[in-house]
Amino acid sequence: MELIQHYFPDLSAKQIDQFGALSDLYRFWNEQINLISRKDIDLLYPRHVLHSLAIAKVQPFNDRSRILDVGTGGGFPGIPLAILYPETAFTLVDSVGKKIKVVREVAQAIGLTNVVGHHLRAEQVSGTYDFVVSRAVTKMDVFVPWVNTKIARAQHHDVPNGILYLKGGDLADELQLFPKAKITPITTFFNEEFFETKAVVYLPLGRRKKA
Repeated sequence: MELIQHYFPDLSAKQIDQFGALSDLYRFWNEQINLISRKDIDLLYPRHVLHSLAIAKVQPFNDRSRILDVGTGGGFPGIPLAILYPETAFTLVDSVGKKIKVVREVAQAIGLTNVVGHHLRAEQVSGTYDFVVSRAVTKMDVFVPWVNTKIARAQHHDVPNGILYLKGGDLADELQLFPKAKITPITTFFNEEFFETKAVVYLPLGRRKKA
């Protein structure tokens, strides 16, 4: 938890409590449903919570934003981002129903009122969103067709709406089809060794039309 406060020193007391509660909640739910490896549950904050928050370092969200988290699993990156941006609306979807049950239970337990969870595949999601976020559920050329019709035309940020994707490894080949993609190494803002091969990929897809 100290790690989160180090990189995000302006958290409110409520946000600190919400982030702090995640450890016990995910330990409990991980015993019921295998969400996170046994090794990683002890490293929840650097490898899951802080990793999720890397998106916020690349693109902060405002109060009017609508964010779709595709393939959220037990709530990453959506839950940490929703704590950080309590006035932003987050929709978290996953094709595995029991994982969405965890999302709903965790959100309720810590009082997150800006999160809804749906047991859906990405293609089944209705509505449009400022940004689609995800943690490497598949290759980008597969992912983009799932979500490119979910990007809103009206935009509320200084950059076009699009995808913010947490990815690792060598991305050069995977992103050849997407010349507009911007890769930001997570080590730009987090110093931990775990992030040395990880990045946030921003792919603009929205047409610039100010709301």
